[in-house]
Parts: sequence; C-alpha cells; structure tokens
Amino acid sequence: MRFEAIIFDFDGVLLDSEYAGNKQIADYLTGVGHPTTPEESMTNFMGLAGADFLAAIERWIGRMLPDDFHVARQAEDDRAMREGLDAIAGAIAFVRSLPADFPRAIASSSPTRWIERHLDHLGIRDAFGDKIFSGRDHVVRGKPAPDLYLHAAAALGVDIGRCVILEDSPVGVTGAVASGAYVIGYCGGRHCGPDHAATLRALGVQEIAGNFDEVARLIA
Repeated sequence: MRFEAIIFDFDGVLLDSEYAGNKQIADYLTGVGHPTTPEESMTNFMGLAGADFLAAIERWIGRMLPDDFHVARQAEDDRAMREGLDAIAGAIAFVRSLPADFPRAIASSSPTRWIERHLDHLGIRDAFGDKIFSGRDHVVRGKPAPDLYLHAAAALGVDIGRCVILEDSPVGVTGAVASGAYVIGYCGGRHCGPDHAATLRALGVQEIAGNFDEVARLIA
C-alpha cells in the first residue's frame, strides 16, 4: 500500500444515498413553488449538514423553509433507515479486500446512527469497528473544515499526511484537501454528472476514480 490508512466518506462513496436524498429535496422545493432539479440540489447542498445545510437551502429559495420541510425530510430518512439503501457499486467488495489489519475509518457529515444502521444493512459494520466518525457528533466544525478528517486520523494513530481519503462531494473534498491527506475524488455514484470530476479536480484532489477498481489501483 502507498498509504498507512484509508478514510472513507460515507454517503456517495460507500452508500448510494446522495441521488435519492437530493431528489427528495428537489421534489419538495418544486412542490412548494421553487422549481429545483436533483442536479441543482446536489450542486448546492450535497455534503452539507445541520445549520449549514438549512442555510444553503434558504439562500437558494430566498426565504425560510416551511416547517413541514423537516417533517418530509424526517419521513424520507425514516424510510431509508427502515428499508435500507444500496451500496455504491463495488464498495463492499473493496472494503472486504483490504488487509484485516489495514487501518480504516469513516468520516461523514451524517449522524452516527445513520452510518451505523446502513453499515448494518450493507453487512460491513464489522469492517470499521469503532472508527466511525460523524461531523455532527465528533467535532465542533464539520465539513468543509478539515477537523473531522484530522480527528479520524488521530483516532487511527496515523499522521494525516500518510492517509488517503475517498470523497465525492465538493464540500467534503474541500475539507479533505485542507487536511493535508492524499485525496481521491470518487465519481462512481449515480449522483456524479459529467462535470463532476472537473469540479473535484479544481478543488485540488490528487486523483479521480470512477470505480473501485481504479481506487485499488491508485492506492496499491
């Protein structure tokens, strides 16, 4: 391995959740009078969480969100948690292919309970043990700050400069690059359009991977 540890984003890298989630947002905003496509939702909101996420939507629509947005969003989250979502193609096999003693962690903007529940659905929670970190639960400043990646590297006991990070969103890539790690922009999800790789390259990723075979080659 070229690196001493690997840090994964979760949504859009391991879990194929970004398109479904952003389609729900776009459908809701369109329904309340602010026509929005899933692609526009992904461009403007993907990778954000908490107050930053809500503020970005309110800037987009030019007003405060209606109260029932939170009800609709929670209903979609509850459905996903109950029924599960698919893995990104090749993700499970890639995780299982890593040497058992090779340090790895998840660093995600999603809540810990979301990550853990979906790792259970995917059958790979055991591959990460307690190295599951949330920008909402483990640091004060989430993405695009680099803090979550630095926290994950410290927990793994590996210098961030010896880590490789897999990230798919512009917000996540911004923080990953700022952390000092080697960053691979992952463009293998359904949410990644034809310009996605160029967007991530412009933010400073060292490499682009369109699938997990390419990831394996880049880290070997």
